[in-house]
Amino acid sequence: MPFLEAVRLALHTIRVQKLKSFFTLLGVMIGVMFLIAVVSIVEGMSDYVENDFAAKIIGVNTFDVRRWPNFNPNEDDEDWRELLRRPRLYETEARLVRETLSADFKTAIVSENFIYANAPGVRPRMVQAIATEAAYFDIKKFNLTQGRAFAPQEVVSGSRVLVIGDEIAKYYFANLDPLGRELRIAGQPYTVIGVIEPQGSVFGFSLDRMAIAPYTSALGRALRPRGDIEYITVQGPTREVLMDGMEAVRAAMRGFRRLTPGRADNFALETSDAALSFFDGIRSKMVLFGTALPGIGLVVGALVIMNIMLVAVAERTREIGIRKALGARRKDIIRQFLIEAATLSVVGAAIGAALGVAMSQTIAALTPLPASVAPWSIVAALIVGAGVGIVAGLYPASRAARLDPIAALRQE
Repeated sequence: MPFLEAVRLALHTIRVQKLKSFFTLLGVMIGVMFLIAVVSIVEGMSDYVENDFAAKIIGVNTFDVRRWPNFNPNEDDEDWRELLRRPRLYETEARLVRETLSADFKTAIVSENFIYANAPGVRPRMVQAIATEAAYFDIKKFNLTQGRAFAPQEVVSGSRVLVIGDEIAKYYFANLDPLGRELRIAGQPYTVIGVIEPQGSVFGFSLDRMAIAPYTSALGRALRPRGDIEYITVQGPTREVLMDGMEAVRAAMRGFRRLTPGRADNFALETSDAALSFFDGIRSKMVLFGTALPGIGLVVGALVIMNIMLVAVAERTREIGIRKALGARRKDIIRQFLIEAATLSVVGAAIGAALGVAMSQTIAALTPLPASVAPWSIVAALIVGAGVGIVAGLYPASRAARLDPIAALRQE
């Protein structure tokens, strides 16, 4: 039987026996649907983390000097106790970092935490309070839609000025011009001097709830009552220069803290690579667990297709006998049934791929999870579908090919 004729016969079977065909294809459909959805979510998250998350949270060509890493997936109790024993960071070390680096680098002291803010006539709400320096706005590439950022002179004087995110402005000063108005954080009044353009969100967390003030103001003391700082962020002109700067800062910090060559760093230098490696661990687990259900669905689909093809062999015994009597060879019978099984499976995979694309788009629209359908995953799904059909059809096809034509012709 020619290839196209075998495909036409399989499609005719699907059309005539709709309910039977639906249950035949169900396992493959479910397996491929979840496979496409999982791959889409993983691909979308990978692209999002590399292009948006790392750039917005860490920054471009930047590294942070911290007491301990912000991203540490392999942390256990003993590691945590070791981190707690590390000395805190202070302003003297920020000065050391600045003195170590060339004028091409930008640096800023940063302390941040979530804290309640309130304004007259508005219900208090948690905001992301950030106490930092003027260079922070350049490092993070924040553009302002209203007003201005605070100046270095205001940092020196500890002025109670505040630059807020778009969401903060809309919540506390709805239908009002926020510039010049007062917002109280930790009981202290601050004057709003600027509004940052909308930043969007990261995995559902809004980046527009920021309230940024000089670290020398009362906000710095509210966030870090011990007088220490959370971290120092550094931005270099290029990636290569940044790496050289990191090594220079590491050497200076080790010398300042009198660490001998055999001792490990008691501070952390963290780039966006740390966030990406942290996500790589999450991604591998997502792929592992996310492909388990599709795998089960494909195995079930293969078993169902095998059973259906065995039934087809039994129903078409006389047809097989006639074909063999007319000269059909064993490989012709095997090819016919393999093509039919593969066609059934590919149709199920195609339907499952369409459902998977729809499912991934629905997830992206209704949840914080980004999803990006990779074209290669659709091609892979169809190939997997064909493979499942061929594997499932091997035994029924072999059984059909072994039928004795005389016995098959006697079959009613």
